[in-house]
Amino acid sequence: MSGIWAVIPVKELEGAKQRLAGFLSPEERHALAITMMEEVLAALAGSTRLAGVALVTLEARAVAIAKREGWRVIEDGARDGHTGSVDGGRRVLAAEGATGILTLPIDIPATVPGEIDAALAAHAGSAGFTIVPAHDEQGSNTVIVSPPMAVKLRFGENSYFPHLDAARAAGMEPQVVRQPGIAMDIDHPVDLAAFLRLPQSYGTRTRALLEAMAVPRRLGEAGL
Repeated sequence: MSGIWAVIPVKELEGAKQRLAGFLSPEERHALAITMMEEVLAALAGSTRLAGVALVTLEARAVAIAKREGWRVIEDGARDGHTGSVDGGRRVLAAEGATGILTLPIDIPATVPGEIDAALAAHAGSAGFTIVPAHDEQGSNTVIVSPPMAVKLRFGENSYFPHLDAARAAGMEPQVVRQPGIAMDIDHPVDLAAFLRLPQSYGTRTRALLEAMAVPRRLGEAGL
């Protein structure tokens, strides 16, 4: 099973997006989390450069999509947070012969298959580290590493520069690729406003959902 596999952590979506709790109701946050996940997984399904996709999850909706697409479902680390889930998935794939892994979160709904393929195309050689930072250069919205376990990963709001340091510590000069859709993760109300200003957001189901929930008006009333 050589090649680069996507390792995608999908936590259980009930109660997701707590940092939007002061702005969206629990029902709205749940609907948003589902829609964003579905859009990201659709972008992965459209990639032409991935050897395969593995979801690290116990979330029933994600498992159903994986079965439909013929993807792997890995449970190792599924309840160990974002970093633990990625580590669980990449350990399994490394043991089975994957030459590298790509990981990204499920809250970047403006991404498209071409952005994923562009990041993969920039990743050269059997040993390397490629990263697409978040729009604020805090998060690491796509990481590609070959071999799969070559670099210690730690995800979170302040992971971009530590990941650059971790790659260099492993003897790899990181390749930085910037993609507007991948960069636009949604965690806070200000991110909703930035997403709605992004031209690439037009035509997404996430934008349609936010408009149906009157989020643009509510953002305006909040001065965002």
